[in-house]
Amino acid sequence: MDARSVDRVFAALGDPGRRELVREISARGSATATELAAELPVTRQAVAKQLAALAEAGLVAGVRRGRETRYAVTPEPLGEAMAWMAAVGARWDERLEALREHLSGQGGPRT
Repeated sequence: MDARSVDRVFAALGDPGRRELVREISARGSATATELAAELPVTRQAVAKQLAALAEAGLVAGVRRGRETRYAVTPEPLGEAMAWMAAVGARWDERLEALREHLSGQGGPRT
């Protein structure tokens, strides 16, 4: 798992507008910037800029069809980010369990 790619995913998804675009594209299967802008209170140019940031992070991929580019969600980077979160969560679970065992060995918490 490449830490830089996970960083790019989190940076891209840190923006609520980009998260909304990922949700919309995912729900539709694919969409153009024009289609997405028609549903949002932003311009097509703003959507295109956000799509470029998502593509840079690898979260969407565009396929040119005539004059339009259709974007679809690319699941692999999300999977890497989820794996990173699961690994961090597992380490915290281990630490909390060790703390629980340590405290129970001391007669439990004092009241």
